[in-house]
Amino acid sequence: MPGPLEGSVAAVTGASSGIGEATSLALAAAGASVALGARRADRLEVLAERIGERTLVRAVDVSDESQARAFIEDAHAELGGLDILVNNAGVMLLGPVAGASTDDWRRMVGVNLLGLLYCTHAALPLMGGRGGGDIVNVSSVAGRRADAGAAVYNMTKFGVHAFSEALRQEALHAAVRVTTVAPGFVETELQGHNVDPVVRRAMEKSREQIGEVLRPEDIADAILHAVTRPPHVCVNEVVVRPTRQSR
Repeated sequence: MPGPLEGSVAAVTGASSGIGEATSLALAAAGASVALGARRADRLEVLAERIGERTLVRAVDVSDESQARAFIEDAHAELGGLDILVNNAGVMLLGPVAGASTDDWRRMVGVNLLGLLYCTHAALPLMGGRGGGDIVNVSSVAGRRADAGAAVYNMTKFGVHAFSEALRQEALHAAVRVTTVAPGFVETELQGHNVDPVVRRAMEKSREQIGEVLRPEDIADAILHAVTRPPHVCVNEVVVRPTRQSR
């Protein structure tokens, strides 16, 4: 029996691990052809082998506009269209503003904001020409609440929420649905981006307080739910936290 996404084409950024990897597997299992984009092409090749046919692998740094656009356009050209874009690529580099590396700021803005913008800008006309589609922007609960030590990361994720809502209002006229997914603490490589021992201890303490944290598959389930709703239903925002995460 065909899956709910049979005949659809999806593009997923940050697909080499974590939420992106789990989402790619979920979309493929539902019948979609999937373009896998991330910087680590070797990891993508392994994932493509797990999925089987109907995949496209591209090494891409989404903070580079030309690479981001090429990834989206290649997905459309080589897989026969574009129905779903999951903007999942993200970087989380925490710490106080005072004394911070401004290179870290540029990296977060480049990936978390500009990368999402570049991919979306390339995808919109392709989806519009196909009669509609889904854009899923993976944000964070850090896009809904700001905390000391996460100011610039908060800024990027608040930006994702604001952009997504404005885009939803614009894109609905082209039958393009926009969904923001805001995960809480998920067991991924995101925490490993931080090398500051103070930040790492704080994250470990948070994990201990929560107990069982989310798995990437939990977020992939939420994304799959949103993109398989009937055409008249748009899931605007999904917030998924571990049961014992307080904020």
